[in-house]
Amino acid sequence: MKTVITGGAGFIGSRLAKRLVPAGHAVTLIDTLSPQIHGDLPDVSIPDGATLIRASVNDLEPAHAVLEQADVIVHLAAETGTGQSMYRVTHYVAVNELGTAHLLETLGRLPRRARKIVLASSRSVYGEGAYRRRDGTGGLVQPAPRGMETLQAGQWEFTAPDGTALQPVATPETLAFAPASIYAATKAAQELLLLAGCESVGAKATILRLQNVYGEGQSLRNPYTGIISIFFNQARQGLPINLYEDGLATRDFVHVDDVAAAFAAAIDADLPHGVVMNVGSGVATSIMELARTLTQVAGFDVPQPVSGKFRLGDIRHNWADLERATRHIGYRPGVTLEQGLGRFVVWAKGQPTYADRSAEAERELREKGLTA
Repeated sequence: MKTVITGGAGFIGSRLAKRLVPAGHAVTLIDTLSPQIHGDLPDVSIPDGATLIRASVNDLEPAHAVLEQADVIVHLAAETGTGQSMYRVTHYVAVNELGTAHLLETLGRLPRRARKIVLASSRSVYGEGAYRRRDGTGGLVQPAPRGMETLQAGQWEFTAPDGTALQPVATPETLAFAPASIYAATKAAQELLLLAGCESVGAKATILRLQNVYGEGQSLRNPYTGIISIFFNQARQGLPINLYEDGLATRDFVHVDDVAAAFAAAIDADLPHGVVMNVGSGVATSIMELARTLTQVAGFDVPQPVSGKFRLGDIRHNWADLERATRHIGYRPGVTLEQGLGRFVVWAKGQPTYADRSAEAERELREKGLTA
């Protein structure tokens, strides 16, 4: 099978390529090699047996020949990062939305087209995850994104209009779009573009909504996304890990090997057009618990103050309901958080130490009025 991966030199794409090549796929990676991720002088390790074409999804002319021969396209190319998206709106729309539009338009002009496009979407499209009333009445509740006034008042958790406390639960794919950030809105737009455009080019769309992906190979120099990499980089240099809000916001951390396995299964499966599946660990982990586990595994002893700071666009709780992915592609995560952090730490300690740029990223958000 001839498989093209956009954003293929990135964290997930390169891991997926390493899985596909031994399985007999002819893999071509398309990547612009963004300096924010790969550095000013990119030193990219391409998996043995794969080919790299340096190109942007907004200018795919160098890749026309391989796209014409592709059986499957995995669309990973995107700008990520909640905070940065709130003030680089045009850039995020240009890369994520227009890039997807250019991909579809390019395919429409080719005489032969891929039969399937698998999109890496995000749990962020849900905004806040699913909740139920603690008194057990009613169905699923999806709170509106928290605004600046709410966050400034330190009102981190949600209650129903009548004051009843809400309890977070695993988020199913049936929850509506409610993006709380520009990044999330662009991921929702990617999904809609693909669902509307795929059939016109003769392809089926499969959408995987990823939770917080981590693991060996994740960029240690990007201060805008990848909380585990950011925390490790800070602790390695003896810097404190500042826990935003009250430290009890939760995320679903899924190891990159489990994500690669989900993509490989989605590529191979005979799925109807438009299937959407969550990919995560299915386990909620607080940011405080994450920081403590990471530093314990790494053997670092640094302060972990609860700062009360926040970022507009961050959600409070979200973890994946995996029933649909298990049913359609047999997906079951195999790497626990402690196992995954152990593997990440071993790898990360062998990498160069990069200057911590989290203060710089925070200053940009503060100047834009997006954090406090």
